[in-house]
Amino acid sequence: MTGRQRAARLFVGLSGYAYPEWRGAFYPESLPRARWLEYASRIVPSIELNATFYGLQTPAAYRRWAAAVPGSGFVFAIKGSRFITHNLRLSRPMPALANFFASGVLELGRTTGPFLWQLPPALGFDAERVEQFLCLLPRTTARAESLARHHDRRLERGRIRLRARARLRLRHAVEPRHPSFFCDAFYDLLRRHGCALVAADTAGRYPMALEATADFAYVRLHGATALYAGSYGDPALRAWARRVRAWRREHRDVYVYFDNDVGAAAPRDALRLMRLLRIGAGASAQLRGQRAPG
Repeated sequence: MTGRQRAARLFVGLSGYAYPEWRGAFYPESLPRARWLEYASRIVPSIELNATFYGLQTPAAYRRWAAAVPGSGFVFAIKGSRFITHNLRLSRPMPALANFFASGVLELGRTTGPFLWQLPPALGFDAERVEQFLCLLPRTTARAESLARHHDRRLERGRIRLRARARLRLRHAVEPRHPSFFCDAFYDLLRRHGCALVAADTAGRYPMALEATADFAYVRLHGATALYAGSYGDPALRAWARRVRAWRREHRDVYVYFDNDVGAAAPRDALRLMRLLRIGAGASAQLRGQRAPG
């Protein structure tokens, strides 16, 4: 690595945090639900915001999320709207895309991490449609502000934020599930637009590829033997640790999210992978002690 190259960053985190069954298994019994994000963000360095997938949020919600997490180093991954990916199926995504970026995302400031665009299993690869969508995705907060100004009247007064709290470069990752996406034509499109192909382990339900298409890697671990359930065994975690180290040697930042939320397996597995990668040594002690931060 030359003197001009910074060390690749690594984020191991959780796909969501607001799971009621995690009380007692991950969150202390006495910890109010309003402090769950604060607690989780002091154990793992990143969390996927899943509420953003199901509906437009508000600037106030984004401000609360940003205020709850540590002031330095922590980032959110933001899951893109399913209205765009599943309802519109990427076709004619404006002004829905503008509404998404005008709805408060820009309030996250320096806690802004990559945007995740998960595609439905029935959506096949259409090169023209995909490229038109990728062309619209903003790569900077300045471009996101410009895009947000094209929002429509579905956003009410008080639910619009058109100015970013920080000047940032924005990243995007795409998680396809139809087999037709796993081809050189799609990988080339991602490379051309600097977007990452999500390496998604779905217990064999959907295809997975480890193709590097951007200067960062994005991994979603939905479950080794069943979707959203069960813990990853030591051999599987060691294999993922080797892949993470290889990406970092290529100077790629790496984001890994555990989505096996049933039974609070996700936070346990995240901590195990962090130990294998020698990061976050204090987090496991905090978890064992079941202490709330602050």
